[in-house]
Parts: sequence; structure tokens; C-alpha cells
Amino acid sequence: MTVYTEILGNINRDKEWAQKLEGLEVDYVMLDQWTAQKSRFLGKGLTGEEYPVALKRHTQVVDGDVIAYDPEAGRAVVLRIELSPVLVIDLNALASQDTETIIRRSVELGHAIGNQHWPAVVKGTKVYVPLTVDKKVMLSVMETHHLEGVEFEFQTGIDIIPFLAPHEIRRLFGGAGHESHSHIHADPNMHGHEHHGHHDHHDHGTPHVHYDENGNPYEHTH
Repeated sequence: MTVYTEILGNINRDKEWAQKLEGLEVDYVMLDQWTAQKSRFLGKGLTGEEYPVALKRHTQVVDGDVIAYDPEAGRAVVLRIELSPVLVIDLNALASQDTETIIRRSVELGHAIGNQHWPAVVKGTKVYVPLTVDKKVMLSVMETHHLEGVEFEFQTGIDIIPFLAPHEIRRLFGGAGHESHSHIHADPNMHGHEHHGHHDHHDHGTPHVHYDENGNPYEHTH
């Protein structure tokens, strides 16, 4: 069985590769966002054929990568990544506000996100939060806190990828759903990072408001 060890090109980033594959029989290997973080995995094409992939360590697979190309046989194999949506919170409108308002809104947002234990990445004036629960629950949390001047919307994972560094991509798509107790922090350069100490800064007798799958609030005491 052939083992695929390199990325030959990308049909989304390189028009030349997109043209090369025109008229060929292309088998698409659909990867979920967890598998896409790995450099070694066994992919299965839509045709049912299996493709053992063993790339160099730390290779970041992206949507549209070509792992096999045989023009003589008229075949090619392309990786497609199915990424979950991302809640994008835009703080740009706060830039024109006074310092006190900026601080207050930022703290309120940090409280809203941290209280739900959602992982997040801070980049520039935007906060990216991966989909870890139902969309309506996340929207309910944001709407309940009613942060004036803070805009938010869901965007597709594929649209977010180009604006992020590899480690930020792993943070959003490699850990969502597996590290639900991560907390948001940001350094002075506005590069988000996570803290994984579970509850070590909480008063164990303090109730926290969480939201169930229907978006209804409930208190949880640590």
C-alpha cells in the first residue's frame, strides 16, 4: 500500500494546481478538524479507498492539499477539511471609546467567556471562540450579557484559517471540545494563549452561571 508523505500542492491557493486537476478523476479525503491537526493518519476517500498519510512532523494540513497526482492515470487525491464554525467577537468599535469604557467592556467580555470555560484566541481587536456547544447557546450567552459596542457573529472555519498562525489554528480547531475548561488570557502583544489549570483560581463556594443546551441559565457551584 502506498504511503503518502508529502503535500504536492493546493487547489485553493494555487490556480495552476486547480487547472492540473481539471478533467481528472479526483478522490476527496474528508477530514474532521481533529484529524487535520495530525501529521500521520489513515484517510478514507469518497470512493472508499484508504490513504495512509505520514507527513513530516508539525506539517499543517490545510483544505485543498493534494497528496497524489498521476496525470497518466488521470487520478488525483485531495484533502478536504470540515471545520466547525467560529464565534468571532469584534472589539474594533471600542477603539473610539474612552479608556474606562474599553476596560469595562473587555473585563465584562472576559467574564462572559471565562465563566463558560470557552477556549479563545485574541488577535488584534478580534476574539475567536471555537464552537464547543450549540450555536444558540453561545449566542444566548453573548446576548444575555448585552455588551454594548461589541459585535459578534459566526464565521466558517475555512474563512478564519488564513488570518491565523499554525499554533492559533491548533488552539481553535485542535482543542475545541476536548479542553472545555480552558480560560482566555492575552499577552501585551495581543496574542491569545490558554491557561489549563482547571478551577485553580476559583473560589470553590462561588456559584457560576452556565447555560444548558436550550440556552437556559443555571447556577453551578465549584
